[in-house]
Amino acid sequence: MAEISLDVHQLQAFAEVGYQVAGGGGARGAMAALRRVVPLDAYEFVAYDPATGRHRSVVSDGHPRIDGDAAEEYAALDAYRTALSTRAPVRMPAPGTERYFRRHLAPYGWRAGLTAPLFLAEGRYTGLLHLTSREPFPGRTGALVAAVAPMLAHVTDLTRCVIDPVGLPPDFRAVAFDRLGARREVPGREVSAAVRDDPGMAAFARAFIDSRELSRHGLWLDRAGRWHEVRVLRAGVGYQGTLQGAVVAERPCVLPYELTGREVDVLTRVAAGDSNPQIAAALVLSVRTVTTHLEHIFAKLGCDSRTRLTTKALAEGLCRLDV
Repeated sequence: MAEISLDVHQLQAFAEVGYQVAGGGGARGAMAALRRVVPLDAYEFVAYDPATGRHRSVVSDGHPRIDGDAAEEYAALDAYRTALSTRAPVRMPAPGTERYFRRHLAPYGWRAGLTAPLFLAEGRYTGLLHLTSREPFPGRTGALVAAVAPMLAHVTDLTRCVIDPVGLPPDFRAVAFDRLGARREVPGREVSAAVRDDPGMAAFARAFIDSRELSRHGLWLDRAGRWHEVRVLRAGVGYQGTLQGAVVAERPCVLPYELTGREVDVLTRVAAGDSNPQIAAALVLSVRTVTTHLEHIFAKLGCDSRTRLTTKALAEGLCRLDV
């Protein structure tokens, strides 16, 4: 059996794997670089979706056919549990994998298989990488694949938002959501702990996804009593942005125009088209108190009609978001 030795050109190939994953070349670019070091004939990336607890094939090359149930079938094997517990690649065929090997690999001429569990550097599991070859793998293949696995784990990370939202100011922290409420990171953005940890944000994001709105801009009072400027944008999330999602981004703020929290509530109702009696009933205030609040709001915002007040509030995101 051949042995793998490393030289400068092969080390450059490892660096190229990381560059392709981080720079947009994705799975195919990364595997083209890895093939300079590891002799393989085919590969398949299998992503683990934490929202459903299931596995699915996302990228493959060299396989004439991949059965739709192959990913879940492998996840039921003892070999899968061994891979997760050891975080080391597992060869095939091996005890417990013979039936899987005969069904999914042997009919297409593959003589050797190797499955690497993919964990990010911080320890989060994202999926599997299956490698297959017509010849036995060299002895150090498992160790070399394990060395690049933390970089390749980003390929199958379905918690990330992969379509960067356009028009988001650079100082906003963000979290992406899909319709099931799964939270995902937004590349290049600091995670907003306030958004991530608020129990009402997932439902808020789902309602936005189901609406016809392209974006939303407003004010949010978190559970700790701090105000935030919030922008909500549509975005593709999950692998290659195939799922409808929303990015909820925020930055701490003081209330603009020296508005008070109660004035923001009144202004929000005005922008929704409520009359003074309707506002009074909704906020449990007297009509006289609502009228006083409105006089202050008109003066602070420099508006002389409810129409202009509504236009300004919506354009500048002065309404309170219903989270």
